Amino acid sequence: MQTVIVTGGAQGIGRVTTQYLLTHGYQVAVWENDTEALEEFSGTLKASNAKAQVIHCDITSETAVKNAVRATLDRFGQINHLINNAAIMVEKPLDRFSLEDWNNVIGTNLTGPFLCAKYTARHLTEQQGSIVNLCSTRAFQSEPDTFAYSASKGGIFALTHSLAISLGPAVRVNCISPGWIDVSALKKKGKARNEPLRPEDHAQHPAGRVGQADDIARMILFLLDDANSFITGQNFTVDGGMTRKMIYVP
Repeated sequence: MQTVIVTGGAQGIGRVTTQYLLTHGYQVAVWENDTEALEEFSGTLKASNAKAQVIHCDITSETAVKNAVRATLDRFGQINHLINNAAIMVEKPLDRFSLEDWNNVIGTNLTGPFLCAKYTARHLTEQQGSIVNLCSTRAFQSEPDTFAYSASKGGIFALTHSLAISLGPAVRVNCISPGWIDVSALKKKGKARNEPLRPEDHAQHPAGRVGQADDIARMILFLLDDANSFITGQNFTVDGGMTRKMIYVP
């Protein structure tokens, strides 16, 4: 049975992806820094479920990543795939965007995936495995005041093809760029809320709806499948067609 690491796997896209993987025959190690979210998510997993492991891990810490790799191997004996999903966003005007804000976002969204790739690479190579990085459509277009998030996701896009060339052919590396994915109800209890979506929110998408976490989870499953081993170094935009839509002010 193949083992998958999902960073930030207790909330949002990571949570749904973890659940998808467990129901599709994978073992999953959830690496999560939010202790409250991790505890809540652990409670939703059956205590007897030998296919799931939860690990508190701050991916910005080299020591924490090393320890999480060791714990995953102790539990499952191998690492086949890495899903670099964990990310944070800080939105502030430039004059109020501090260096600390910048470093926190870059540390989690870009340095973290680098560290996770670095310390799992040998094990992924042994298993002829893969890495899937969560990029974003914000790597290619922006709304105001998302400086570090956009920069970090641009870095993920570049890191993906760099890793694909460096680790291939043993390890495939791809990334997914989600657009508007509604995860408002998929957060820890203190943050979860069902944000009402207006008809116009759906209508502005060429696909006719706002995205769901399941849309990304299904793409991840596709990229993990060994049958798709000819795909590496690529970015897959899953945004309901929004980045292909020309918008003019009437």
